[in-house]
Amino acid sequence: MDPYEQASEIYLLTTAYEFPWDTTRALELALYRTYAVPSIGRLLAMTAELTDRTQKRYDDTALLLDAVIEHGFDSREARTAIRRINQMHRAYDIGDDDMRYVLCTFVVVPKRWIDAYGWRRLSRHETVASAVHYRTLGRHMGIKDVPQTYEEFEDCLDAYEAAHFAWDADARRVADATLDLMASWYPSPLAPLLRASTLALLDDPLLEAFRYPPPGPAARALVRRAVRTRGRLVRLLPPRRRPHHARQNREIKSYPDGYRLDELGTRPVPGLRGCPVRQGDGSAVR
Repeated sequence: MDPYEQASEIYLLTTAYEFPWDTTRALELALYRTYAVPSIGRLLAMTAELTDRTQKRYDDTALLLDAVIEHGFDSREARTAIRRINQMHRAYDIGDDDMRYVLCTFVVVPKRWIDAYGWRRLSRHETVASAVHYRTLGRHMGIKDVPQTYEEFEDCLDAYEAAHFAWDADARRVADATLDLMASWYPSPLAPLLRASTLALLDDPLLEAFRYPPPGPAARALVRRAVRTRGRLVRLLPPRRRPHHARQNREIKSYPDGYRLDELGTRPVPGLRGCPVRQGDGSAVR
């Protein structure tokens, strides 16, 4: 397969067949990193979506992004999902630099996660296809100066984080709410362990930006070794025969009776700029 002409098909195989669990964990971490940029974390706190409606915001983000992956850019579902994404972002004053950085996290963080913890490393074809897929998404979102190659995405992410990661009290509230959400997916006695394990997977610049106390070397080594061990065990399993999409994840809890793509996502907050334009053609999903 050609990683340029068939990028989205390759990316679908990567995310839905080869690494569905790893992709979910990596994209969670990708979004989590964005909170450490104060302009992003502060806006998310102002909307209250990730502090008061954390589960719904998590679900909507995963479902909208995955609709594009599952159905392809030319599908009605993808057009509806991208329209909804654009409506949300255009409701607020979000700069191209922040938008570009968030896009970079979707390309770079999953590769780094899979290379470190997956059952194998990403191939060059898969890496190129991922960059092309998100480059296409960036074009549909109207983001200017989107990187062209994986290496450009990586350089952009590293430079932006070095320049912009910083402490912000509102961003820390968003980070805490997200940690609480992740812990809530498991029995309550395990919540402290899940929180500590998540922190052990974060790098020092991210911990410093949120002012989380760094886990000890032993805790970090234990947690990271456990995740790597999972990858080695997955390597022994037979190849996946059926795709696993984000809407099938047990962490998605907001829509037991189904959802419509055009009804997902945030709505403008009074006092913040703008109001999305309503669109009529949505896609029902069950």
